[in-house]
Amino acid sequence: MSRMLVGITGASGAAYGLRLVRELLTAGHEVAVLLTDAGRKVVRLETGLELPADVGRSQERLRQYFDADTRLCQYALDDFFAPVASGTSAPQAMIVCPCSMGSLGRIAAGLADNLLERAADVVLKEGKKLILVPRETPLNAIHLENMLRLCRTGAVILPAMPGFYQQPQTVGDLIDFVVGKVLDQLGVEHRLFGRWGEKA
Repeated sequence: MSRMLVGITGASGAAYGLRLVRELLTAGHEVAVLLTDAGRKVVRLETGLELPADVGRSQERLRQYFDADTRLCQYALDDFFAPVASGTSAPQAMIVCPCSMGSLGRIAAGLADNLLERAADVVLKEGKKLILVPRETPLNAIHLENMLRLCRTGAVILPAMPGFYQQPQTVGDLIDFVVGKVLDQLGVEHRLFGRWGEKA
């Protein structure tokens, strides 16, 4: 069992983040969630899941939603005393899914104005895996330069770009493809999509 940190920001694609949390819990991992205010609003808009602004109540609601126990926790964005704020207690990996271009840019700049940005900085400096899942199009030069800068520091840029060779039938199939690609990066086994060359 490993400790994973999932950040959900205000980019469209909240379903990717929720599906990822569910898969990590199903695989037996501990999952800590960081949710930006914009992320909370987008989760409600796109999925109908109401998460209170109060972190304690939000954590309780998330545990109900995922039918999870204490393996799922949530930290407040201003809680710089949370374990993930320090390299002495860094998670095995951090995934920001979906990742807004604002958050990506601030992480690329090395800013740490909130716990999500600080945790990403910690993961990078400790040589742990940082996966960013942007969902934005089109991209401008600033976006591309920020992604290149992060890639050069060891982060994985994994855009929410589903493949179609597995002939998806539902929106859920498209979500599963992207989440499966994240799980591949983490070395977590899954059967969320058929692999290239694999008979259906």
